[in-house]
Amino acid sequence: MAKSAAAAPAPETVGQAVIPLVNSLQDIIARLDGDAAAGLELPQVAAIGGQSSGKSSVLEALVGRDFLPRGPDICTRRPLVLQLVRHSAPEEWGEFLHAPGRRFHDFEQIKREIQLETDKEAGDNKGVSEKQIRLKIFSPNVLDITLVDLPGITRVPVGDQPSDIESRIRTMIMQYIKHPSCIILAVSPANADLANSDALQLARLADPDGSRTIGVITKLDIMDRGTDARNFLLGNVIPLKLGYVGVVNRSQEDINFNRSVKDALAFEEKFFSTLPAYHGLVHCCGVPQLAKKLNMILLKHITDMLPGLKTRINAQLVAVAKEHAAYGDTVESTAGQGVKLLNILRKYCEAFSSMVEGKNRVSTDKLSGGARIHYIFQSIFVKSLEEVDPCKSITDEDIRTTIQNSGGPKGAMFLPEVPFEILVRKQIGRLLDPSLQCAQFIYDELIKISHGCLTSELQKFPILKKRMSEVVSSFLRDGLRPAETMITHIIEMEMDYINTSHPSFVGGTKVVELAKHESLPPKTSASLSGRKDGTIVGSEIQLTADRGQKSRAVFARDATRRATSDQADMNAGTSLTGGSQMGNSQVGSPSSKLPSVIQLKEPPIKLKPSETEQGATEVAIVKLLIKSYYDIVRKSIEDAIPKAIMHFLVNHTKRDLHNFLIRKLYRENLLNELMRETDEVLIRRQHIQETLEVLEQAHRTLEEFPLEAERIEKGYDPAEHATGLPKIHGLSEDGPNGMYTSPNRYSAHQASHIVI
Repeated sequence: MAKSAAAAPAPETVGQAVIPLVNSLQDIIARLDGDAAAGLELPQVAAIGGQSSGKSSVLEALVGRDFLPRGPDICTRRPLVLQLVRHSAPEEWGEFLHAPGRRFHDFEQIKREIQLETDKEAGDNKGVSEKQIRLKIFSPNVLDITLVDLPGITRVPVGDQPSDIESRIRTMIMQYIKHPSCIILAVSPANADLANSDALQLARLADPDGSRTIGVITKLDIMDRGTDARNFLLGNVIPLKLGYVGVVNRSQEDINFNRSVKDALAFEEKFFSTLPAYHGLVHCCGVPQLAKKLNMILLKHITDMLPGLKTRINAQLVAVAKEHAAYGDTVESTAGQGVKLLNILRKYCEAFSSMVEGKNRVSTDKLSGGARIHYIFQSIFVKSLEEVDPCKSITDEDIRTTIQNSGGPKGAMFLPEVPFEILVRKQIGRLLDPSLQCAQFIYDELIKISHGCLTSELQKFPILKKRMSEVVSSFLRDGLRPAETMITHIIEMEMDYINTSHPSFVGGTKVVELAKHESLPPKTSASLSGRKDGTIVGSEIQLTADRGQKSRAVFARDATRRATSDQADMNAGTSLTGGSQMGNSQVGSPSSKLPSVIQLKEPPIKLKPSETEQGATEVAIVKLLIKSYYDIVRKSIEDAIPKAIMHFLVNHTKRDLHNFLIRKLYRENLLNELMRETDEVLIRRQHIQETLEVLEQAHRTLEEFPLEAERIEKGYDPAEHATGLPKIHGLSEDGPNGMYTSPNRYSAHQASHIVI
């Protein structure tokens, strides 16, 4: 029989394999901080209840030992994570996570240690703290369960407790029970209205459908005579999918007289076996049944949760390993520092080129890198030039003034080319500022790109990061200067040579006809074209236009009209000065003895040209010529400026930045300074290293899980599983004749007050 039992694993080995596995994970993950542990919540049972609901007494009954602090007020002031570990050795002891390697065989000493740790963190005057106390109890008389004893819900502040103590405790409780991995042990006293139970109200908030809540009803022995908790236990009042268990705990008198938990368990069994109301409810009465139920539910919950937990731990492990690789190892040797610096410089320049070329970290929500450079060229620079009207800043008066000034004291018989060249140079010069602005914009973009390269890796070396930023900025400024010089030369070249022989330049008869139509009304224009002098003008301009295609375009005025105008002026002058005809007719008159003096008006300080029809045509011609030639130059500038910027600034940076950085930074006397890490980086690397080790340990622990999967799937029969609770001497399972009777004569209806 012994051999057969050894060959076939007992069903209890499932709990002994899987629940301790989770207990190990609890200890491992407890070493992680809040951020690293986020999403890694493990299956556990959290006991919640109001103050004096009997919650702590239930936990002691599950352990079978008295080990929790007692008192008239709130006693559980820090979350106590209690791991029950069943083992075959006869001895019992406890271990605290904050005191590794130390075993507490005296349970009174365990109680004092809990009290000391509570006071250390939460003060000695009823304050509360969210920081856990982790206790592991090894015993042959327990089932493998992980429980969390949370502070009892209180309403009236005492001691150092803040005025909002109730809301704080409720918030603390919700932080545990809100996670799907948590089984809620909702403890409610039977002598209070179950519908008003604080524990069940909180449980319903975290678990609306009641799928992971176990109800525990305490103090059944002090219910009013004639009443019982049968309907409560059957779920007829507030249904829960995991059901209810009723228990009877020690009274305050029992605690005061140091009556053992074993005696209390004996009394509890006698209580349920002697009251007819609880017959047929053996599956939901007593601490042993609660232990079995918790063990089975937790076991099933673990099997359901572990696959997803394994996935989350693996994902966390990959993320932390990636961050750890980014931090790398600490390098102290000069050779190692040099190699590391060269690698950083190489990666930096590769990242810079990739960002410019659009081959790295392509964004889907905004333009970046080289795409922004292209946008500046086409959508800002080119578009801005195309929107400029070259004649907008030149008034008709400016053009007339320039034309007349170019004629000097004699005036001009032909429209001179000097006014056109003066004015068009002025407009070409306006292209210099936007071209230089475009270069500055590209420089700014390259600076932004340089800041975005290897930000995480350079963050570890603040001195190197600062020096690289300075060196790169200096290099880009050096590249900007020749680009700006080239841009200035391009604009000056266009201004120095006005190529009126350009095939796209509009001149000759066409521009004259266009100017006439723009400057004169249709009828006037038509009548002028039919006059003799109009014909002369047309032929003169045609001849000039024909010559202009070979040299420069020169446009004629109306020669006949000017000759007629000059003759009229001469006649008028003769009349004013006393011509020969008038002089003969007035000889001998009395008035001729003293001729009158004609006074001329002083010329104004600022003279403005007069407006004539011919002048309007000349103005229109000059405007058309300026627009035509400006468009030629604009197109050339739109093509040449981006090329100059790309050559002298962008591509120059891609080609030569790496060598420049090496020349400036790769020096033996600078290595220690450049490769020095900050204290924050050293601390962070250590933290990442520790987190990685914890997650790797958790991953290895989870690798053991598949070995037990087949056993877990076969199920778990509580009938074949020992309760794990201590055997009570003199207690027979055959009937009440062998029932243990407490030397203190427990009464089934003894009024007792159960405390936490």
